[in-house]
Amino acid sequence: MESETKSEIIDATNRVLCENGYAGLTMQKIADESSMTTAGIHYHFDTKEELLNAFLDNLIERFTDKLASEATDPRERLDAFLDAVFASSNPAADGFPVAIMELKSQAPFQDLFRERFLDLDDMMREVVADIVADGIDDGHFAETDPEEVAALVTTTINGAHARKVALGESLDETRHVLENTLQLHLGWQPGSEVVA
Repeated sequence: MESETKSEIIDATNRVLCENGYAGLTMQKIADESSMTTAGIHYHFDTKEELLNAFLDNLIERFTDKLASEATDPRERLDAFLDAVFASSNPAADGFPVAIMELKSQAPFQDLFRERFLDLDDMMREVVADIVADGIDDGHFAETDPEEVAALVTTTINGAHARKVALGESLDETRHVLENTLQLHLGWQPGSEVVA
């Protein structure tokens, strides 16, 4: 029951962040979006920062699940990874990318936020590095440093999302550029996996 309550609070936090942004996030607005009172929210989370830390942990967990691929072919896994990170945002949650950017802007001042975003970045780098290493081992990708490719990919993804929020730039455009770059580094052609 407690996990359901925390889940409800985190879902309400997401809605408030998307609608009002970081500056407009209050415990009262979260309570208004849920069946909880502010006292009930404070029972589970002492501070707004603690609640946002739980929100970011939940975000990382959901994103990790989204990146999980049943495919064994590294080329398919790379395609699935790019599909996940460059997926079009849900129109019902249009404010979500902006809310995440606002939280990232607080990372220099909030150690908890910085740690969560570092965790997210480390997880993405690890996924990409594993895919690249497996692709090299299987003979699908050219010899290269998987860690360097992972750093390039995650930096490009972070930049793409910042440019989408700040400049309205399409994620499709950046994905195309990244795929061309990966083709140069890995000898990988998107969609090149053999379909049985």
